[in-house]
Amino acid sequence: MNNKVLVKVLIPEIDEVYDLFIPINIRIGLVIKLLNESLVEVSNGLYVVRNNRKIYNVDDANPYPFNKLVRETNIRNGTTIVFM
Repeated sequence: MNNKVLVKVLIPEIDEVYDLFIPINIRIGLVIKLLNESLVEVSNGLYVVRNNRKIYNVDDANPYPFNKLVRETNIRNGTTIVFM
């Protein structure tokens, strides 16, 4: 089994979409921290780090719980998530 999934990350505030790999064996809270760090780089500084961000399911607009492992959610290869 692969230990990462390729997801589309929508960033509404800068109107961008990025394809990123995220590990499946880490908690959503850590994914948020990693996204905060990596998005500054991939957006060439357009993205501004904020600590109160959440990851939302694009289909139902519900946030993913911070304490859930990625593999315990419906995030799979090709999933689109919203980060805001």
